[in-house]
Amino acid sequence: MAAPLTGALRQSGSLFALALDVFRAMPRRPFQVKEFIQQAWFIASVTILPTALVSIPFGAVIALQLGTLTRQLGAQSFTGAASVLAVLREASPIVTALLIAGAGGSAICADLGSRKIREEIDAMEVLGISPIQRLVVPRVLASMLVAVLLNGLVSVVGVVGGYVFNVIVQGGTPGAYIASFTALAQLPDLWTAEIKALIFGAIAAVVAAYKGLNAGGGPKGVGDAVNQSVVITFMLLFVVNFVITAVYFQVVPQKI
Repeated sequence: MAAPLTGALRQSGSLFALALDVFRAMPRRPFQVKEFIQQAWFIASVTILPTALVSIPFGAVIALQLGTLTRQLGAQSFTGAASVLAVLREASPIVTALLIAGAGGSAICADLGSRKIREEIDAMEVLGISPIQRLVVPRVLASMLVAVLLNGLVSVVGVVGGYVFNVIVQGGTPGAYIASFTALAQLPDLWTAEIKALIFGAIAAVVAAYKGLNAGGGPKGVGDAVNQSVVITFMLLFVVNFVITAVYFQVVPQKI
């Protein structure tokens, strides 16, 4: 029992140490501009379409569920506020994080893992080149940037999808939908969602980089590292999301 616990604590400490090294290396020069642009474009190219396609049914399901619930409670005028706030506060950062971790994070882990088993990482260290500054920092920053932009995309698509399904499918009133949203929503909701996406993007990239840099055992080891990085990222995302949401409701006064 003690050995698995010790191993888990050691892995957690190593992951935290890597995260500290990454954020310490961010302001150092030279900054790998070309690598950053390439990684941002790659992550965006593999996540934009799936994210948009996932956000449409996500917003629709939320609108349908909340529309039915508010009709049963006799509060149909608040359907728009409930749907939009659910998408903006929770759905869009979570969808963005899952797609970033599943598509972008797995690609980062596979790339760094393949470099590790080919001993490219060891060769860089022998030459005095920091793999963290050269390879990890651009990927983490690219993941954070794309996550913030994707969160905005998911918010817009999810809100529009919820509006269309509520008005067309459930027979809601467009004016009531928009009026209730503007009455209860506030700007900190959007900023909190963007901060969540920024943090989620950093977590996904750091976990993927950690598992990739510690991959071993040939191609099978790289595949195992990719699977582990996705699972660990998902677990961390839900825990961090709960903490940020709890802090938000304690700090930001809500409209009544």
